[in-house]
Amino acid sequence: MADKMDDELRERLKAALWYSIGKIVDEETMRLNTNATPQFIGALSEMVWAQIENVAIDLESFSRHAGRMTVNTDDVLLVTRRNDALHGIIEDFINKEKAKSAAKTPGKARAKK
Repeated sequence: MADKMDDELRERLKAALWYSIGKIVDEETMRLNTNATPQFIGALSEMVWAQIENVAIDLESFSRHAGRMTVNTDDVLLVTRRNDALHGIIEDFINKEKAKSAAKTPGKARAKK
């Protein structure tokens, strides 16, 4: 029963990914005045799905190696370690979010000093 639910959820997620990628491709083809076949969208969706699965496995492994059951930002930064541009974008985003969080809870920020 659980396997059937997992398969159904997996198919729903893949369909949502296909739909989202299709919308992005449609926008770009209109912007570039070109066309993309449904086969291209399907192949791109499968490639993105495979990449998502690989990243998920890496994130779980990094978290487990650190003795945690939850993936955190350190794990995400490790995944991006070989892509300097992406690593910088993710690191900037994390730092901005931490700054926002610290601004919302000044008592905690003062306690750390």
